[in-house]
Amino acid sequence: MMLLDTLGNMINITMVFATALIFTSLGGIFSEKSGIENVGLEGLMTVGAFTAAVTGHYLQTSIGMGGASVWLAFVLAGLAGGLFSMIHAIAVIKFKSNQIISGIVINFLATGLTLYMVKLLFEGSATTDTLSKVFPKIEVPLLSEIPLLGKALFTAYPTTFLALILVVVVYFVLFHTVFGLRLRASGEHPGAVDTLGINLYRIRYGAVLLSGLLAGLGGATITLTTTSNFTFNTISGQGFIALAVMIFGKWNPFGALAAAMFFGFSQALGSILQVYPWADSISKEYIYMLPYALTVLVLIGVIGRARPPAAIGKIYDPSRR
Repeated sequence: MMLLDTLGNMINITMVFATALIFTSLGGIFSEKSGIENVGLEGLMTVGAFTAAVTGHYLQTSIGMGGASVWLAFVLAGLAGGLFSMIHAIAVIKFKSNQIISGIVINFLATGLTLYMVKLLFEGSATTDTLSKVFPKIEVPLLSEIPLLGKALFTAYPTTFLALILVVVVYFVLFHTVFGLRLRASGEHPGAVDTLGINLYRIRYGAVLLSGLLAGLGGATITLTTTSNFTFNTISGQGFIALAVMIFGKWNPFGALAAAMFFGFSQALGSILQVYPWADSISKEYIYMLPYALTVLVLIGVIGRARPPAAIGKIYDPSRR
């Protein structure tokens, strides 16, 4: 029974850590499928996490909203991520800037701006106040009573269930709708899309906006489920792991889901290991670096075998189509 409980806890914690990666990697898929490389997911998650913490705090303390404040903060975080992503979209689509450099700038800008705003809003503190209300775990009736699987899969935060639903929705949108076809064509052969009279720039702006919105939700998930506040290291590399999830999943929503579960498991393993006394002989630094080390190893293994969209990162010039 103890073994089953430990295994159930491991799966449940894996889902908690994987949720933010699922949201953010789905956003990355939208952007990169359109041909726009987005290494700024880390910064967009940071903006989402910050917005969720600040809006949640003021909604709960100043307005006195109850549980609804958590959902409203979650939505506002997504909108903030979407708006912030427009900086990247304008830079690379309108002004044809280097997409990698623009994404790096987004990461630095988000980190610096959010830390400054936290100090400004919370009297010099580097951390927002702890939220009094965050997402509670919910149980699916009947299914949550199934031995092992009930606790592992059917007792979770609502954001986890939402992320799993979005995997199916995004797959359907990408591969079974006209918008998805045009989006994928924009990333493979933008000249053909433009020749057909389809507004390529509108599609790419929309794709980057969706990437920011979903990455913002990913960042908000961390704030509203596990940390309950925001500080400069709340995200701490999750955006870069989400990039690895997207690549490892070969720009496919279900592939990203599997990859997110893998990386979520590596983080859960680190958390579980610290519970056992025999793990005291292992330096905590090695445990903390486990997810990032696995990220590097996975990327080494998939580089050359994962084929990105053909036009990704390339500046589109209509005169040369």
